[in-house]
Amino acid sequence: MNRDYFGSLADAVCEETPGAERVTLFVQAEASDFLRFNHAALRQATHVTQSHATVAVVDGGRKAESTVTLTGRPTDDIAALHRERAGLLSMLADVPEDPYLLLPEVVVSSERDEAGALPAPPAVIDAVATHASGTDWVGFYAGGPVVRAFADSRGQRNWHRVESFQIEWCLYQAQDKAVRSAYAGTQWSDAEFAGRIDAGRQRVALLAQPASSLAPGAYRAYLAPAAMSEMIDILGWSGFGLKDRRSGTSSLMRLAHGDAALDARMHLSEATALGVAPAFTADGFTRPDRVPLVSAGRAAETLTSPRSAREFGVPANGAIAQESPESLRLEPGTLPQADALAALDDGLYISNLWYLNYSDRQACRMTGMTRFACFRVEHGALVAPLNVMRFDDSFLRLFGDGLVALTDTAEQFIGTDTYERRQLSSVSTPGAIVEGLNLTL
Repeated sequence: MNRDYFGSLADAVCEETPGAERVTLFVQAEASDFLRFNHAALRQATHVTQSHATVAVVDGGRKAESTVTLTGRPTDDIAALHRERAGLLSMLADVPEDPYLLLPEVVVSSERDEAGALPAPPAVIDAVATHASGTDWVGFYAGGPVVRAFADSRGQRNWHRVESFQIEWCLYQAQDKAVRSAYAGTQWSDAEFAGRIDAGRQRVALLAQPASSLAPGAYRAYLAPAAMSEMIDILGWSGFGLKDRRSGTSSLMRLAHGDAALDARMHLSEATALGVAPAFTADGFTRPDRVPLVSAGRAAETLTSPRSAREFGVPANGAIAQESPESLRLEPGTLPQADALAALDDGLYISNLWYLNYSDRQACRMTGMTRFACFRVEHGALVAPLNVMRFDDSFLRLFGDGLVALTDTAEQFIGTDTYERRQLSSVSTPGAIVEGLNLTL
C-alpha cells in the first residue's frame, strides 16, 4: 500500500454523497516478515501482505460502517468500496441515533512516512546464526512497514507509514532457566543485536549456579527496563482515561485526588511523536505530539476519547475508544545505565516480570512473578540466580517514597501482538532502583 494508491481510493470513495453528511475511509495495511528460531536456526519463515479498508457513512447522529479486504487492484477495490458505501447508505435510516457520536470539526491533514533501516530476512537469519551459534537460542522476529491512513469527504487526508521491527528471544541454560531479551526500533544495528546476545551469554553462565531462595519481605531492587515496561503498561489498564477517572474506577484515583503522589522525578506522557503509532484515529481526530499524564509525580491530563468528550463536555485529545495509551513514555533520570548495579550495591536484579495484574486496583497495587534471569546482587555484582517469587506492592509507593533512581537511558518496547495484524503500540522506559519491593511468596 503506497500513498498514491490510498489517494485514488480516497478520491473515489470520500466524495459528497446524497444521504450522508460525511463519508470516511480508514485503511490498515502491512507487509511483514515473521521468522521463528530454535537452537539459533530458522524453523519458520512467513511473509504477510494485507490491506483492509473501513468505509463509514454518517448522517446526524447515525453512523454505519463496514470493512473490506483490499486486493491491490484499483478498479476492483473501488468497486467493492462503492458497493459497501451504497449498502451502508441504504440502511442508515434504520440505524438508531447515537447520543455520544462525535466527529472532528476541523480539517487537519498530516503525513508521516518513515523509512527505517530494517534487515532483510536473510540478514536476520545470518545474524542469529553468527551471534547465537552454539546456544539454545529461541526467538521470534517481526518487521516491515505498517500503514494507517484516513480520509473523509471534507478533504482531510492523513497518512502514516512506519518501518519497524521487534525481535524477542530466550537463551536457555537448561529446562526453564533462561535469559530473556528483546530488541526493537526502526534502525537495526547488527552491533547492538550482537551486544545484547553477548550480555545474555554471560548471564546464562550464572544460571548454572545453585539458585537462591528468598524469604518473603521487602528488598532493595533494580528493575530493568523490560520489567519496568510491564509495570508501566499495566497503568494503561484504566489508569489514564477520562471515563475511568469520572466513574471512579481508575487505578490512579488517589493520585488524581491528591491523596498520594509519585516522586517528583516521575514524568509520564502519551508521547505520540516519539512512538510508532499514528497521530490520528480511525475517526479522523488528530493527536498532539505529547499529552502529559503525570508531571513531577502529580496527575496531569487524561486520555479523552470522542465519546467521553461528548459525555462529559470536554475536548477530545485523540485517544482511542479504550482511552489507553499507545505511545507511553517514562522520562529517564540521571543515573548512568552502566552504573545501575553499582548504585544498587546489595539487592535484587529483576530482569523480567510476568503475569502482572492489579491485586487492588483502587490502591494501584500490582502483583506478578519474577521470571527468567533474576539475580541476587552483592557489592554491585550479580552473584546467584533467584528462584521465582511473587511480588505484591503499590505502584504509588514504589515510585513515590520508594524510588531511589531512574537510569539515564530509556528503552523502547514495541508491542508484539500480531493478532489479525501487527500493532503499533509502544512503551519507552528507563530502568529504576527502588527500595522495599515487597516479595510475598
